Amino acid sequence: MTLRLHPKVAATTTDSGMVLLDQNAGRYFELNATGATVVRALTDGADPVQQLMQRASVPKDQAAQDVAEFLETLRSRGLAVDQ
Repeated sequence: MTLRLHPKVAATTTDSGMVLLDQNAGRYFELNATGATVVRALTDGADPVQQLMQRASVPKDQAAQDVAEFLETLRSRGLAVDQ
């Protein structure tokens, strides 16, 4: 599954991670540093699983599962869309 942030979602890096603003709903979503790593990978065209493995030192299977679940959450909340 390849996703990108919805065009109406703005992302801003913070000291502790990232904030996403859903401009359609007027809602903010605060991400921790791990979530920010995955979103940055998406926006940079990098592999979020590889980025998570490097940042968090987790096994590939666990990183892939965590990323898939996180991306599904982003999609279900309308923050990310299929490419």
